[in-house]
Amino acid sequence: MCAVGGVGVAFTGESQLLRPPGGQDEDRFESLCLKCDRCRSVCPCSCLTIATLENGVINARTPRIDFHKGYCNFCGKCADVCPTGAILPGFDPDGDKIGIAVVDHDECLAFRGGGCERCVDACPYDAIDFSASYPVVDASRCNGCGQCEYVCPSNVLRSFSGSRSTRGINVCLEDEAAS
Repeated sequence: MCAVGGVGVAFTGESQLLRPPGGQDEDRFESLCLKCDRCRSVCPCSCLTIATLENGVINARTPRIDFHKGYCNFCGKCADVCPTGAILPGFDPDGDKIGIAVVDHDECLAFRGGGCERCVDACPYDAIDFSASYPVVDASRCNGCGQCEYVCPSNVLRSFSGSRSTRGINVCLEDEAAS
């Protein structure tokens, strides 16, 4: 039984990926994406990258968002160049969400007494508050644009911590943020 589960994880990956705006319906996205790389090549903010085999065989070579490389300005260029409609146009950053920012208490410099407020300053949607001496995300205002994660210095300033994939604030899918 364990072998079957392991094959399933290798085939589909351990978790869903952050997709370009308009690609949040994962089943629809997976069925339509041709892995043509047009969306990544046109992204002006460089937040799109290509999933690897570590993300699962099905996901390999599909576009995923990496906010360590850039943030999403919701320009819609990725949807404009998508030849199959896997990325739908009309994403509304005031109502739709890529994901939700979540503060990682172990990595956040503010929780370590560093006084860092870069995520608050970077958020164009006023979704992060610092009145409690550390960042608090208002999930109703956050649309997952990733500017907070992109500017977070925790991984750079604290590279010795051993964490390579997380920063002090990270955008996750809504169901992962709730848990």
